Amino acid sequence: QVQLTESGGGLVHTGGSLRLSCVSSDRSYRTQVMGWFRQPPGKDREFVAAVKWADGSTRVSDSVKGRFTLSRDNGERMVYLQMNDLEPEDTGVYFCSAGVVLGTSRNAYAYWGQGTQVTISS
Repeated sequence: QVQLTESGGGLVHTGGSLRLSCVSSDRSYRTQVMGWFRQPPGKDREFVAAVKWADGSTRVSDSVKGRFTLSRDNGERMVYLQMNDLEPEDTGVYFCSAGVVLGTSRNAYAYWGQGTQVTISS
């Protein structure tokens, strides 16, 4: 079982920044991809960004492209989501995920963290 632990959520004003972190317990490289999803209030969970451990290739949602940056630390098995120029529409619970395919569907990810709340005030 792979455990994922997120941190870094909080409350900021419009235009502010936050950095989310996620650490994976997977030291045997059972998973090849780490990603972030978010669930706005009253809406479905949606893809944000994902990165492949091996080569750092990424996929990023159009809704956050240019504002959010995903990076990784292979040695520590951590991924970081730097979120800049935040908007009220970015509010939601952000979930870290792990899988084997660099996909945008929830079905591509077998492991999930508990989530961290991100709130953007206008």
